[in-house]
Amino acid sequence: MDRFFTSTVWNTFVLIVLGIIAFFTKEIVTFFMLGFIIIILTNIYGVLKDIARKIDSSCRNDRL
Repeated sequence: MDRFFTSTVWNTFVLIVLGIIAFFTKEIVTFFMLGFIIIILTNIYGVLKDIARKIDSSCRNDRL
């Protein structure tokens, strides 16, 4: 499930839904801002996940 929420399919689906809502509510600028926020949060999540993986692998190496 973790991979699904970071996948391209999920991001595309969310952006389409936000785009439809933005079109009908005439909030196009908000749509772009939310899109940028989603991209930034996804990048932050990926970096934090990589850091956690590196810390876990270094802890395992220290135990050996």
